[in-house]
Amino acid sequence: MKFEIKQNKLIEHLNYVIKGISNKNIIPVLNCIKFELTNEGLYLISTDNDIAIKSFIDKKDIENIEVCGEILISGKFIYEIVRKLPNTIINIEEVVDNKIVVSTDNSEFTLNCNNPSDFPTIDLDDSKTPISISKKVLSNIIRQVSFTTSAQDSRPVLTGINFKINNNKLECIGTDSYRLGKKVIELNNNIKEDINIIIPTKNLIELSKLYSIDEDEIEMHIFNNKVIFKFNNIIFMTKIINGTFPDTSKLIPSEFETIISINTTEFYNAIDRASLLTSEEDKNIINLILKNSQINISSNIPEIGNVEENMNVETIKGNEIKISFSSKFMMEAIKSFDSENIQILFNGDIKPIILKDPNSDDLIQLVVPIRTY
Repeated sequence: MKFEIKQNKLIEHLNYVIKGISNKNIIPVLNCIKFELTNEGLYLISTDNDIAIKSFIDKKDIENIEVCGEILISGKFIYEIVRKLPNTIINIEEVVDNKIVVSTDNSEFTLNCNNPSDFPTIDLDDSKTPISISKKVLSNIIRQVSFTTSAQDSRPVLTGINFKINNNKLECIGTDSYRLGKKVIELNNNIKEDINIIIPTKNLIELSKLYSIDEDEIEMHIFNNKVIFKFNNIIFMTKIINGTFPDTSKLIPSEFETIISINTTEFYNAIDRASLLTSEEDKNIINLILKNSQINISSNIPEIGNVEENMNVETIKGNEIKISFSSKFMMEAIKSFDSENIQILFNGDIKPIILKDPNSDDLIQLVVPIRTY
Protein backbone atom coordinates (compact mmCIF):
# COMPACT_ATOMS: atom_id res chain seq x y z
CA MET A 1 0.00 0.00 0.00
CA LYS A 2 1.26 3.43 -0.90
CA PHE A 3 -0.69 6.66 -1.33
CA GLU A 4 -0.68 10.41 -0.63
CA ILE A 5 -3.54 12.34 0.92
CA LYS A 6 -4.19 15.74 2.48
CA GLN A 7 -4.12 15.76 6.28
CA ASN A 8 -7.51 17.49 6.63
CA LYS A 9 -9.27 14.92 4.44
CA LEU A 10 -7.79 11.92 6.27
CA ILE A 11 -8.47 13.28 9.75
CA GLU A 12 -12.08 14.07 8.77
CA HIS A 13 -12.72 10.38 8.13
CA LEU A 14 -10.55 9.13 11.00
CA ASN A 15 -12.81 11.23 13.24
CA TYR A 16 -15.67 8.99 12.16
CA VAL A 17 -14.09 5.55 12.50
CA ILE A 18 -12.19 6.28 15.73
CA LYS A 19 -15.61 6.12 17.47
CA GLY A 20 -15.86 2.45 16.49
CA ILE A 21 -12.95 1.26 18.61
CA SER A 22 -12.64 0.75 22.34
CA ASN A 23 -9.34 1.07 24.16
CA LYS A 24 -10.77 -1.25 26.83
CA ASN A 25 -10.85 -4.12 24.38
CA ILE A 26 -8.48 -6.95 25.23
CA ILE A 27 -8.54 -8.19 21.61
CA PRO A 28 -5.79 -6.17 19.86
CA VAL A 29 -7.37 -6.09 16.39
CA LEU A 30 -10.51 -4.44 17.81
CA ASN A 31 -8.37 -1.47 18.79
CA CYS A 32 -7.30 -1.06 15.17
CA ILE A 33 -8.54 0.70 12.05
CA LYS A 34 -8.44 -1.25 8.82
CA PHE A 35 -7.21 0.67 5.77
CA GLU A 36 -8.38 -0.78 2.44
CA LEU A 37 -6.96 1.08 -0.56
CA THR A 38 -8.47 0.29 -3.97
CA ASN A 39 -8.48 2.02 -7.34
CA GLU A 40 -11.83 3.57 -6.36
CA GLY A 41 -10.56 5.09 -3.11
CA LEU A 42 -9.78 4.40 0.55
CA TYR A 43 -12.05 2.52 2.94
CA LEU A 44 -11.54 2.93 6.70
CA ILE A 45 -13.21 0.35 8.95
CA SER A 46 -13.40 -0.08 12.72
CA THR A 47 -15.39 -2.27 15.09
CA ASP A 48 -15.62 -3.21 18.77
CA ASN A 49 -17.93 -6.16 17.96
CA ASP A 50 -20.94 -4.13 19.12
CA ILE A 51 -20.83 -1.40 16.49
CA ALA A 52 -18.92 -1.06 13.23
CA ILE A 53 -18.15 2.08 11.22
CA LYS A 54 -17.03 2.19 7.61
CA SER A 55 -16.04 5.42 5.89
CA PHE A 56 -15.05 5.94 2.25
CA ILE A 57 -12.72 8.54 0.73
CA ASP A 58 -13.19 8.77 -3.03
CA LYS A 59 -10.10 8.64 -5.26
CA LYS A 60 -10.75 12.24 -6.35
CA ASP A 61 -10.01 13.30 -2.74
CA ILE A 62 -6.73 11.35 -2.66
CA GLU A 63 -3.65 13.08 -4.08
CA ASN A 64 -2.02 9.93 -5.45
CA ILE A 65 -2.70 6.17 -5.36
CA GLU A 66 0.50 4.30 -6.15
CA VAL A 67 0.00 0.80 -4.70
CA CYS A 68 -3.35 -0.64 -3.53
CA GLY A 69 -3.58 -2.95 -0.52
CA GLU A 70 -4.84 -3.26 3.05
CA ILE A 71 -3.30 -2.88 6.49
CA LEU A 72 -4.46 -2.91 10.11
CA ILE A 73 -3.19 0.06 12.15
CA SER A 74 -3.53 0.93 15.84
CA GLY A 75 -6.47 3.33 15.90
CA LYS A 76 -5.18 5.41 18.79
CA PHE A 77 -1.74 6.00 17.28
CA ILE A 78 -2.69 6.67 13.66
CA TYR A 79 -5.42 9.04 14.83
CA GLU A 80 -3.12 11.03 17.13
CA ILE A 81 -0.34 11.17 14.55
CA VAL A 82 -2.55 12.47 11.74
CA ARG A 83 -4.40 14.85 14.09
CA LYS A 84 -1.16 16.54 15.15
CA LEU A 85 0.39 16.79 11.70
CA PRO A 86 0.04 20.11 9.83
CA ASN A 87 -2.49 20.43 7.01
CA THR A 88 -0.20 19.23 4.30
CA ILE A 89 0.15 16.16 2.08
CA ILE A 90 0.77 12.96 4.05
CA ASN A 91 2.51 9.98 2.50
CA ILE A 92 1.48 6.55 3.82
CA GLU A 93 3.52 3.56 2.72
CA GLU A 94 3.54 -0.06 3.82
CA VAL A 95 7.04 -1.44 4.20
CA VAL A 96 8.45 -4.87 5.09
CA ASP A 97 7.64 -6.81 8.26
CA ASN A 98 4.09 -5.46 8.67
CA LYS A 99 5.14 -1.87 9.24
CA ILE A 100 3.81 1.37 7.86
CA VAL A 101 5.57 4.71 7.42
CA VAL A 102 3.57 7.92 7.81
CA SER A 103 5.55 10.91 6.61
CA THR A 104 5.48 14.53 5.52
CA ASP A 105 8.34 16.76 4.39
CA ASN A 106 9.41 17.30 8.00
CA SER A 107 8.06 14.33 9.99
CA GLU A 108 8.25 10.55 9.79
CA PHE A 109 6.57 7.88 11.93
CA THR A 110 6.98 4.12 11.67
CA LEU A 111 4.22 1.96 13.14
CA ASN A 112 3.99 -1.77 13.67
CA CYS A 113 0.77 -3.15 12.20
CA ASN A 114 -1.44 -6.21 12.63
CA ASN A 115 -2.30 -8.71 9.96
CA PRO A 116 -5.48 -7.51 8.17
CA SER A 117 -6.67 -11.12 7.83
CA ASP A 118 -7.14 -11.17 11.63
CA PHE A 119 -9.77 -8.41 11.41
CA PRO A 120 -13.37 -9.64 11.88
CA THR A 121 -15.45 -10.15 8.76
CA ILE A 122 -18.25 -7.58 8.85
CA ASP A 123 -21.27 -7.93 6.60
CA LEU A 124 -22.42 -4.41 5.70
CA ASP A 125 -24.58 -5.32 2.71
CA ASP A 126 -27.92 -3.61 2.11
CA SER A 127 -31.30 -5.07 2.94
CA LYS A 128 -33.96 -5.44 0.25
CA THR A 129 -36.31 -2.90 1.89
CA PRO A 130 -34.36 0.06 3.32
CA ILE A 131 -36.23 2.66 5.37
CA SER A 132 -35.53 6.33 4.68
CA ILE A 133 -35.64 8.83 7.53
CA SER A 134 -34.28 12.37 7.69
CA LYS A 135 -31.27 13.11 9.86
CA LYS A 136 -33.26 15.78 11.68
CA VAL A 137 -36.09 13.38 12.54
CA LEU A 138 -33.68 10.66 13.71
CA SER A 139 -31.81 13.19 15.86
CA ASN A 140 -35.09 14.27 17.46
CA ILE A 141 -35.98 10.66 18.24
CA ILE A 142 -32.63 10.13 19.95
CA ARG A 143 -32.79 13.46 21.82
CA GLN A 144 -36.39 13.07 22.99
CA VAL A 145 -36.32 9.40 24.00
CA SER A 146 -32.76 8.32 24.86
CA PHE A 147 -32.67 9.91 28.35
CA THR A 148 -35.63 7.77 29.47
CA THR A 149 -33.75 4.50 28.95
CA SER A 150 -31.90 2.66 31.71
CA ALA A 151 -28.17 2.82 32.37
CA GLN A 152 -28.29 -0.44 34.36
CA ASP A 153 -27.27 -3.65 32.60
CA SER A 154 -29.39 -5.79 34.95
CA ARG A 155 -32.28 -5.46 32.47
CA PRO A 156 -30.60 -5.15 29.06
CA VAL A 157 -33.86 -4.57 27.13
CA LEU A 158 -34.36 -1.30 29.03
CA THR A 159 -30.94 0.03 27.93
CA GLY A 160 -32.21 0.50 24.39
CA ILE A 161 -34.92 2.26 22.39
CA ASN A 162 -37.72 0.06 21.08
CA PHE A 163 -38.31 0.73 17.35
CA LYS A 164 -41.70 -0.55 16.18
CA ILE A 165 -42.83 -0.11 12.59
CA ASN A 166 -46.28 -0.88 11.25
CA ASN A 167 -47.05 0.20 7.66
CA ASN A 168 -45.72 3.77 7.55
CA LYS A 169 -45.79 4.47 11.30
CA LEU A 170 -42.60 4.36 13.38
CA GLU A 171 -43.04 4.28 17.15
CA CYS A 172 -39.96 4.70 19.36
CA ILE A 173 -40.21 4.02 23.10
CA GLY A 174 -37.72 4.17 25.94
CA THR A 175 -38.25 3.44 29.64
CA ASP A 176 -36.30 2.70 32.81
CA SER A 177 -39.47 1.70 34.74
CA TYR A 178 -39.69 5.12 36.45
CA ARG A 179 -40.39 7.17 33.33
CA LEU A 180 -41.16 6.67 29.67
CA GLY A 181 -40.66 8.56 26.43
CA LYS A 182 -42.65 7.84 23.28
CA LYS A 183 -42.09 9.40 19.86
CA VAL A 184 -44.24 8.60 16.84
CA ILE A 185 -43.47 9.64 13.26
CA GLU A 186 -44.81 8.85 9.82
CA LEU A 187 -42.37 7.35 7.34
CA ASN A 188 -42.30 8.18 3.66
CA ASN A 189 -42.49 4.52 2.67
CA ASN A 190 -44.84 1.72 3.71
CA ILE A 191 -43.14 -1.29 5.28
CA LYS A 192 -44.82 -4.59 4.41
CA GLU A 193 -43.59 -6.53 7.44
CA ASP A 194 -44.04 -5.37 11.04
CA ILE A 195 -40.75 -4.58 12.77
CA ASN A 196 -40.11 -4.70 16.52
CA ILE A 197 -36.46 -4.31 17.59
CA ILE A 198 -34.43 -2.78 20.42
CA ILE A 199 -31.41 -0.66 19.47
CA PRO A 200 -28.85 0.12 22.24
CA THR A 201 -29.19 3.76 23.31
CA LYS A 202 -25.44 4.29 23.60
CA ASN A 203 -24.97 3.18 20.00
CA LEU A 204 -27.67 5.54 18.74
CA ILE A 205 -25.99 8.41 20.59
CA GLU A 206 -22.67 7.52 18.92
CA LEU A 207 -24.46 7.46 15.56
CA SER A 208 -25.90 10.94 16.14
CA LYS A 209 -22.36 12.31 16.61
CA LEU A 210 -21.39 11.27 13.07
CA TYR A 211 -23.62 13.60 11.09
CA SER A 212 -24.83 17.18 11.06
CA ILE A 213 -28.54 17.77 11.60
CA ASP A 214 -30.27 18.57 8.31
CA GLU A 215 -33.07 17.29 6.10
CA ASP A 216 -30.86 14.81 4.23
CA GLU A 217 -31.99 11.21 4.41
CA ILE A 218 -30.44 8.29 6.28
CA GLU A 219 -31.14 4.76 5.12
CA MET A 220 -31.97 2.16 7.77
CA HIS A 221 -31.35 -1.47 6.81
CA ILE A 222 -32.91 -3.74 9.44
CA PHE A 223 -31.87 -7.38 9.92
CA ASN A 224 -32.58 -10.02 12.58
CA ASN A 225 -29.52 -9.18 14.66
CA LYS A 226 -28.34 -5.76 13.50
CA VAL A 227 -29.28 -2.41 11.96
CA ILE A 228 -27.18 -0.66 9.33
CA PHE A 229 -27.42 3.11 8.85
CA LYS A 230 -26.09 4.58 5.59
CA PHE A 231 -25.52 8.26 4.87
CA ASN A 232 -23.03 10.30 2.87
CA ASN A 233 -19.96 8.03 2.57
CA ILE A 234 -20.47 6.42 5.99
CA ILE A 235 -21.92 3.07 7.04
CA PHE A 236 -22.76 2.56 10.72
CA MET A 237 -23.72 -0.88 12.01
CA THR A 238 -25.14 -1.61 15.45
CA LYS A 239 -26.17 -4.90 16.96
CA ILE A 240 -29.67 -5.09 18.41
CA ILE A 241 -30.59 -6.21 21.93
CA ASN A 242 -32.04 -9.69 22.25
CA GLY A 243 -35.18 -9.92 24.33
CA THR A 244 -38.76 -8.69 24.50
CA PHE A 245 -39.45 -5.05 25.26
CA PRO A 246 -42.16 -4.62 27.91
CA ASP A 247 -45.68 -3.91 26.66
CA THR A 248 -46.18 -0.21 27.47
CA SER A 249 -49.37 0.26 25.47
CA LYS A 250 -51.58 0.33 28.57
CA LEU A 251 -49.41 2.72 30.59
CA ILE A 252 -50.71 5.84 28.84
CA PRO A 253 -54.47 6.18 29.46
CA SER A 254 -56.88 7.86 27.06
CA GLU A 255 -58.91 9.59 29.80
CA PHE A 256 -57.65 11.95 32.50
CA GLU A 257 -59.16 13.47 35.63
CA THR A 258 -57.10 16.67 35.48
CA ILE A 259 -55.50 18.50 32.55
CA ILE A 260 -53.55 21.77 32.76
CA SER A 261 -51.67 23.86 30.22
CA ILE A 262 -48.50 25.67 31.25
CA ASN A 263 -45.64 27.62 29.69
CA THR A 264 -42.81 25.17 29.03
CA THR A 265 -39.90 27.45 29.91
CA GLU A 266 -41.52 28.93 33.02
CA PHE A 267 -42.42 25.48 34.35
CA TYR A 268 -38.91 24.17 33.71
CA ASN A 269 -37.30 27.18 35.43
CA ALA A 270 -39.60 26.91 38.45
CA ILE A 271 -38.73 23.25 38.98
CA ASP A 272 -35.06 24.02 38.37
CA ARG A 273 -35.09 26.61 41.16
CA ALA A 274 -37.07 24.37 43.50
CA SER A 275 -34.63 21.51 42.88
CA LEU A 276 -31.70 23.53 44.24
CA LEU A 277 -32.55 22.35 47.75
CA THR A 278 -33.20 18.72 46.82
CA SER A 279 -30.88 15.77 47.21
CA GLU A 280 -30.11 12.94 44.84
CA GLU A 281 -30.10 10.61 47.83
CA ASP A 282 -33.77 11.53 48.35
CA LYS A 283 -34.56 11.19 44.61
CA ASN A 284 -34.65 15.00 44.09
CA ILE A 285 -38.25 15.07 45.33
CA ILE A 286 -40.45 18.02 44.34
CA ASN A 287 -43.99 18.54 45.67
CA LEU A 288 -46.71 20.00 43.43
CA ILE A 289 -50.13 21.23 44.54
CA LEU A 290 -52.75 22.34 41.99
CA LYS A 291 -55.62 24.45 43.34
CA ASN A 292 -57.81 27.10 41.71
CA SER A 293 -55.75 27.37 38.50
CA GLN A 294 -52.53 27.89 40.44
CA ILE A 295 -49.76 25.44 41.16
CA ASN A 296 -47.44 25.53 44.12
CA ILE A 297 -44.08 23.84 43.62
CA SER A 298 -41.99 23.20 46.72
CA SER A 299 -39.15 21.21 48.19
CA ASN A 300 -38.07 20.79 51.76
CA ILE A 301 -35.00 19.27 53.38
CA PRO A 302 -34.99 19.97 57.14
CA GLU A 303 -31.17 20.09 57.32
CA ILE A 304 -30.97 22.66 54.49
CA GLY A 305 -34.21 24.61 54.14
CA ASN A 306 -37.21 24.89 51.89
CA VAL A 307 -38.28 26.68 48.71
CA GLU A 308 -41.66 27.51 47.16
CA GLU A 309 -42.65 28.59 43.64
CA ASN A 310 -46.13 29.67 42.54
CA MET A 311 -47.43 29.74 38.97
CA ASN A 312 -50.74 30.45 37.27
CA VAL A 313 -51.93 27.75 34.89
CA GLU A 314 -54.82 27.17 32.53
CA THR A 315 -57.00 24.43 33.96
CA ILE A 316 -58.60 22.63 31.07
CA LYS A 317 -60.25 19.94 33.12
CA GLY A 318 -60.32 18.54 36.53
CA ASN A 319 -59.77 18.28 40.19
CA GLU A 320 -57.24 19.54 42.68
CA ILE A 321 -53.97 17.62 42.73
CA LYS A 322 -51.31 17.03 45.36
CA ILE A 323 -48.42 14.98 43.97
CA SER A 324 -44.64 14.47 44.25
CA PHE A 325 -42.03 13.51 41.67
CA SER A 326 -38.33 13.56 40.82
CA SER A 327 -37.24 17.02 39.68
CA LYS A 328 -34.50 15.46 37.53
CA PHE A 329 -36.94 13.22 35.67
CA MET A 330 -39.49 16.01 35.24
CA MET A 331 -36.93 18.53 33.96
CA GLU A 332 -35.55 16.08 31.42
CA ALA A 333 -39.08 15.33 30.23
CA ILE A 334 -39.96 19.04 29.88
CA LYS A 335 -36.71 19.77 28.06
CA SER A 336 -37.59 17.28 25.32
CA PHE A 337 -40.47 19.47 24.08
CA ASP A 338 -39.98 22.23 21.53
CA SER A 339 -43.46 23.74 21.97
CA GLU A 340 -44.13 27.01 23.82
CA ASN A 341 -46.67 25.34 26.11
CA ILE A 342 -47.16 21.80 27.33
CA GLN A 343 -50.13 19.97 28.76
CA ILE A 344 -49.76 18.03 32.00
CA LEU A 345 -52.30 15.28 32.58
CA PHE A 346 -53.10 13.60 35.91
CA ASN A 347 -55.21 10.72 37.19
CA GLY A 348 -54.80 11.27 40.90
CA ASP A 349 -51.69 11.40 43.05
CA ILE A 350 -50.41 7.84 42.54
CA LYS A 351 -50.91 7.38 38.79
CA PRO A 352 -48.23 8.40 36.25
CA ILE A 353 -47.98 12.03 35.16
CA ILE A 354 -48.26 12.52 31.39
CA LEU A 355 -46.73 15.43 29.45
CA LYS A 356 -47.57 16.26 25.83
CA ASP A 357 -47.68 19.02 23.26
CA PRO A 358 -51.19 20.60 23.26
CA ASN A 359 -51.28 20.45 19.45
CA SER A 360 -49.75 17.06 18.80
CA ASP A 361 -49.58 13.52 20.13
CA ASP A 362 -46.31 12.65 18.39
CA LEU A 363 -44.29 13.04 21.63
CA ILE A 364 -45.45 11.84 25.04
CA GLN A 365 -43.45 11.76 28.26
CA LEU A 366 -44.46 9.83 31.37
CA VAL A 367 -43.10 10.34 34.88
CA VAL A 368 -44.00 8.03 37.75
CA PRO A 369 -44.87 9.97 40.96
CA ILE A 370 -43.21 9.39 44.32
CA ARG A 371 -45.45 8.77 47.32
CA THR A 372 -44.90 11.37 50.05
CA TYR A 373 -48.40 12.50 51.00
